Amino acid sequence: MVDASLARAHVVTGGFPAGSSAGHDHDYARLRLLTLLAEREIPASVANDFADIEKWLPVSRLLITYVAGPLPTAEQCVRLERWIEAGGHWLALHGTSGGRAERVDGLSQRRTVKGAHHALLGSMFLTHPPICRFRVDVQRGEHPLTRGLGASFEVEDEPYFIELQAPEEAEILLTADFGTGGTWPVVETLYGSDTSLQRDGKTRVLGYTKRLGQGAITYLALGHCHNPSSRPGRPDAPDSAMPRTFRGAWETSAFTTLVGNAIGWAMDGRAPAGE
Repeated sequence: MVDASLARAHVVTGGFPAGSSAGHDHDYARLRLLTLLAEREIPASVANDFADIEKWLPVSRLLITYVAGPLPTAEQCVRLERWIEAGGHWLALHGTSGGRAERVDGLSQRRTVKGAHHALLGSMFLTHPPICRFRVDVQRGEHPLTRGLGASFEVEDEPYFIELQAPEEAEILLTADFGTGGTWPVVETLYGSDTSLQRDGKTRVLGYTKRLGQGAITYLALGHCHNPSSRPGRPDAPDSAMPRTFRGAWETSAFTTLVGNAIGWAMDGRAPAGE
């Protein structure tokens, strides 16, 4: 069992290949995460990928990942699963549900290749339409992770399409109906069908948690951010509606509350008071 006295977190933020931003502002995400941990006086170690995760799991109670490309190997997934079963908590954000992608003839988008970490995490990123504003619906307002959010909130973010790997194991916390902004037929071209759609044929899951032994895994699809240096080769069109620096959900109180609640729930079994 993970030592209940451990009050450390390990934060993994980075792109692939090593040194690449992979279209995300990992420095900003890392800073925000470390700030939220520091506000709770939680010491943290940091890494750019999963290369040395075996060294940090035994001395950590919480793993937070914000990555665009790096993924744990099958062997590391086994160790990660054992750590969670013993009482660890994995808070996975945004691109953590991605991973290795393969080219598809005739398309600029790539297809995610399902791996061992998707089975452990409980979801796999499929694709997303362009950034837009949408409403996020809170499904479990009484849960410690969603405390203080109300029935819904609005964000501007990448509208993620994720495929749940074991829906019966997931406690769904956040969903969204992207409306016309979520019409993205490329998903069917890539995968044959849109397996991110729920039974009602219009909503998609954006956040869930699942128990695993004495621990848990929480995944939140929100959180895209970028800056000019993280998007090389993408010149800004004069009439482009996309800002050169984008922080979307990170600049909302709802997302800050979500991540703060997740940290509090993982570290002491409850959401921080007053959030």
